[in-house]
Amino acid sequence: MRFTLMLGLGGYQDYLAVARAAEECGWDGISLPDSIFFPKISESDYPYADTAAVRQYLSVAPVIEPFVALSAIAAVTSKLRLIPGVLKVPVRQPLILAKSVNSLAVISNNRLVLGAGLSPWKEDFTYNGADYDKRGKLFDECIAIIRGTMRGEYFEYHSDNYDFGPMKMCPVPSQAVPFIIGGHARPALARAARIGDGWMSANTDFADLKRMIEELNTLRTEYGTQNRTDFQIFGNDMKARTADDYRRVADLGVTDICAMPWNVYDATDNLQVKLDGLRRFADTVIAKLA
Repeated sequence: MRFTLMLGLGGYQDYLAVARAAEECGWDGISLPDSIFFPKISESDYPYADTAAVRQYLSVAPVIEPFVALSAIAAVTSKLRLIPGVLKVPVRQPLILAKSVNSLAVISNNRLVLGAGLSPWKEDFTYNGADYDKRGKLFDECIAIIRGTMRGEYFEYHSDNYDFGPMKMCPVPSQAVPFIIGGHARPALARAARIGDGWMSANTDFADLKRMIEELNTLRTEYGTQNRTDFQIFGNDMKARTADDYRRVADLGVTDICAMPWNVYDATDNLQVKLDGLRRFADTVIAKLA
């Protein structure tokens, strides 16, 4: 079982100190959220929490581009897995995104694990010139393109959405970057089962996590991927507090426990609060379960 430290929006001033401390006390990975911009008006609702509250928070939350932040973290750590949680994949141009993925994977010595998802905000697509109504298809094709570039050979792609001739990227990582698909809706679970290397939950409780993992396992059987021993499940229970609580989460088949050992939505939390929280979690949970 592995443990991933989930960082919220904001707090980038503490990223490096937090990452170093997390690695020292036994965390396996660190995860950062993705937000490109804040649209003043949105047609969309947020699926994982109250939309009005989330939008109010997002309007003032300082967010560093995940590849920039994780590159800085990679420079001051040697073992932590680096995990965008999750990156809004199809709102980005796939070849530019592929270059970032390959570059971070290489420079971090294969520590990148790509949490990949759709954005819940329609404007992330429309303001970037991407077709919101085709978001599922764009997502699948972006993943195919990034994986194609990772082979380090000439690669071309032709579809109604992306069309380019033979090209290759250099350097590429010596190990393929895992794609961990995020999302709670059935299409997201199906995508994870069909083409993902794993699945990642967002804010959830034990009952919902259990239900989604059961649905995911059914879909993996339907798609014939149920025997993959390298399939990773990143799960969190927002109500879990004790080692026994997290053991129950692991018993669901979760390979990577995701935890937030301080209130990531409280901008007043200082560095010491964060360091105390992640160390306390390491002592009371990781030391007992790892």
